[in-house]
Amino acid sequence: MNAPVEQANGPLDAVLLMGPTCTGKSALALELAGRIPAEIVSVDSALVYRGMDIGTSKPSRAVRAQLPHHLIDICDPSEPYSAGRFRRDALALIVEIRGRGRVPLLVGGTMLYFRALTQGIAPLPEANPSLRAAINERARERGWPALHAELAGRDPQSAARIRPADAQRIQRALEVVELTGRPLSELQKLARPSSLRLGRFALLPCERATLYARIDQRFAAMMAEGLLEEVHRLYTRGDLTADLPSLRAVGYRQLWRHLDGQCSLELAVTQAQKATRNLAKRQLTWLRAELGVSWLRSLEDQELVSIKEALRRGLPG
Repeated sequence: MNAPVEQANGPLDAVLLMGPTCTGKSALALELAGRIPAEIVSVDSALVYRGMDIGTSKPSRAVRAQLPHHLIDICDPSEPYSAGRFRRDALALIVEIRGRGRVPLLVGGTMLYFRALTQGIAPLPEANPSLRAAINERARERGWPALHAELAGRDPQSAARIRPADAQRIQRALEVVELTGRPLSELQKLARPSSLRLGRFALLPCERATLYARIDQRFAAMMAEGLLEEVHRLYTRGDLTADLPSLRAVGYRQLWRHLDGQCSLELAVTQAQKATRNLAKRQLTWLRAELGVSWLRSLEDQELVSIKEALRRGLPG
């Protein structure tokens, strides 16, 4: 794991609070923003969608009314939301929040979005609905592992980074190749890093067994709160499909399969808990490879001195 490193010198444009799912990022962000004038920008690919509240642990309307939150409930589940759009939205919000004399505190676990903000994003084509539909149809006929093998022949570098079951990323990589004639991995090298001065922090999870138990308990609590009913409302709309990015979110895709008659409810819950544990592992692996991240090992006050100082350095003069 990277040792903590010195954050950017001088005033900061924004502070990032990253970490695996179920480690307490949202609670810490609320505590910090209650002490230092800040506004929270969500860095979560599922919180952008309206009507997806329980399964995303979305902050309540009361909490959002008390403290400004951004990039929550900005899309219908039928609408794709991309890393490129996130970057544009986040950069605009950083300017707006600083203009109000507050600190932008970017909080979440969608590492691709953090990477897009800090490292820039390649000049990639917009999504092409008809091409995506054709790729999805091929996947239905042959399976995503077969399309992953196809990608390996057309863009080996991207295929090496993408899991054979990661439908969304396989689809995007094939789409880019077919639209541009160039591999996604080649185009991504054209990205330019951001010039933002950032404080970068990540919550270190507790022991793995404890984290996994927390994940399982949280999903059980979501089910008790009405997650199945929430997914059922989306399912019965009639205009949504399992191929949409919104419904590939962990928990939603497994319960969607149950409602579609593909598995029992018990199996869907077990698969959702396992998928969430795997997500936490991937998030931690990604964070460990990031440079310039200071790790917060607990929520005790003595461990939070560095991030509090970074927030104060983010206050406009």
